[in-house]
Amino acid sequence: MKHLLDLSTWNRREHFAFFSGFAEPFFGLVAELDAARAYERAKTLNVSFFQLYLHAVLRAANAVEALRYRVEDGQVVCFDEVHASATLTRPDHTFAFSFVPYTASLADFGPGLQREMDAVRASTGLRLGGDSARLDVVHFSALPWVAFTSLSHARHFPHPDSIPKISVGRYRRQGAQLLLPVSIHVHHGLADGYHVGLFYEALQRELDGGAQN
Repeated sequence: MKHLLDLSTWNRREHFAFFSGFAEPFFGLVAELDAARAYERAKTLNVSFFQLYLHAVLRAANAVEALRYRVEDGQVVCFDEVHASATLTRPDHTFAFSFVPYTASLADFGPGLQREMDAVRASTGLRLGGDSARLDVVHFSALPWVAFTSLSHARHFPHPDSIPKISVGRYRRQGAQLLLPVSIHVHHGLADGYHVGLFYEALQRELDGGAQN
């Protein structure tokens, strides 16, 4: 479900109008979060670390209202919840797009993720369209080969886009910490650095054990 924001009374109406005129209205940040507790919890629960941190990302994104805003036909809508359009890999090192439905429970989230992983492995090409093209998603990718410190995305600027893009890189150990780079790019007409800060705070809480199994 979604509801339409009243732009005439929205306190961000000028921000939205201003940044919507940009060829590139997105800005991005990278921060390292401590995933030591999350990594150990994944082993305890016998689930993949990828499943656990993707679920944590979705819980955090859903906790920040601004990350559920989307531009639709020139208007701003807020979705009740958002899911993942994730890039998933195959053994031949190609990838495809997917639609992974969000559930608040980690245990309930797993089967939907596994179905999409199996479907990607049984397919070829990008799997464009369908649910992966929905607005009520975040674009998610994992780069477990690189502990990146910055990241940019391929973008077709003429195509209207307002969907947050979140990427997770390779972790690195620093003492007792397991530092996980997390990149987020958002439409500046819909969200500011404050909202990105809220996302990182929520994600750290989830990695520390906020997500329920």
